[in-house]
Amino acid sequence: MATAPATQAQDYVIRDIGLAAFGRKEIEIAETEMPGLMALRAEFGASKPLKGARITGSLHMTIQTAVLIETLAELGAEIRWASCNIFSTQDHAAAAIAASGIPVFAVKGETLEEYWDYVIRIFDWGDTVCNMILDDGGDATMFALWGARVEAGEELFTPGNEEEEIFVATLKRFLAERPGYLTQTVAAIKGVSEETTTGVHRLYELAKKGKLPFPAINVNDSVTKSKFDNLYGCKESLVDAIRRATDVMLAGKVACVAGFGDVGKGSAASLRNGGARVLVTEIDPICALQAAMEGYEVVTMEEAATRADIFVTATGNEAVITVDHMRAMKNMAIVCNIGHFDSEIEIAGLGNMAWTEIKPQVDEVQFPDGKKIIVLAKGRLVNLGCATGHPSFVMSSSFTNQVLAQIELWTKADTYKNEVYVLPKHLDEKVAALHLEKLGVKLSKLTPKQAAYIGVTPEGPFKPDHYRY
Repeated sequence: MATAPATQAQDYVIRDIGLAAFGRKEIEIAETEMPGLMALRAEFGASKPLKGARITGSLHMTIQTAVLIETLAELGAEIRWASCNIFSTQDHAAAAIAASGIPVFAVKGETLEEYWDYVIRIFDWGDTVCNMILDDGGDATMFALWGARVEAGEELFTPGNEEEEIFVATLKRFLAERPGYLTQTVAAIKGVSEETTTGVHRLYELAKKGKLPFPAINVNDSVTKSKFDNLYGCKESLVDAIRRATDVMLAGKVACVAGFGDVGKGSAASLRNGGARVLVTEIDPICALQAAMEGYEVVTMEEAATRADIFVTATGNEAVITVDHMRAMKNMAIVCNIGHFDSEIEIAGLGNMAWTEIKPQVDEVQFPDGKKIIVLAKGRLVNLGCATGHPSFVMSSSFTNQVLAQIELWTKADTYKNEVYVLPKHLDEKVAALHLEKLGVKLSKLTPKQAAYIGVTPEGPFKPDHYRY
């Protein structure tokens, strides 16, 4: 299905600038549901703690992200932004940000070539360079680091798939056009804040190998991110996406969730709340035991493949659902992913099958024997590809962490080593506290005697760092 041409201006690429007014109205509504970000504007708007920061941002260009971007700007930062997923952009949100004068490069349904071109655009600051990265999934960080390492003499990896081929070609082109630029960029970066599990894994791997040249804050493992966005966000957004995409009746169906981490827990609850009978697959005995004690049936994917009507991957791994699994599925089974990358389902292995686009991000795939399955968002994030992602309120919690992480790295970079950190407990508790009034929550207060009894102060932090919540 053909898509409308994108609007290209000097410093933005979006679908249609005419959508800006619509986007602005939705941003204003979202602001009322994002108390954490609005509180940070009130607290830091006058002091501008991010003044001088030039942030290269790569994160889903949604209405909620627009509120994040404008909060960063209100706190003094300059920003260049792209989406971290080819299907996740909300075009009216991108239009509103472009109309406000902030460079943005994001179109729902962009090609992989365009995606990596937009990564170039967010790193191209003309005669200067960025000095901060705000990332989701690690693609922006990877682009800059690989560029600097290649310029230092390291050999670029051999591509193993189409996207890696496009990445390598794009990087080589940019290095030829702007020699030395990414080396200067990496030298100037004070730090990166990373949103999601997949990107955090990349950062820990870099740190382990001694290849992380600046500090990183793991936003994903803030309690007020992983235990809220990953859990409660997925609990609401997964079934919203499946229903919008397929109009399927969930009640009575058998659904399989691969992975029972925070995202998997939210996804399983989402499907159960819709009336589905939920199977779970797991490799980790602890997570498997949790699933079993929540009342889910824990099976292997080989068993689930023949039983389930709906499949959702939530592992952060690769080849969790293989072509052989899909061959074994029921006719018209629905297959989707809510992990960050499209590697969890072997989509590439379906390339020779007959694909029919039902509507954008909904494809019918026919096997040689005539059996069909429905693939959502081509194996990429279903809740953003087929719907609008998590609700504003839970994203306020995640994005408040992001803003605090950016402030922390920008203002205190010299106190951090080139390692991966999480935000301190008092900031995690602050994020939660900023969201209580909106829900009508009234906190109890410790007396000095009670606080002394459990070894804390009446103001907190209330739990040790190792507490799991």
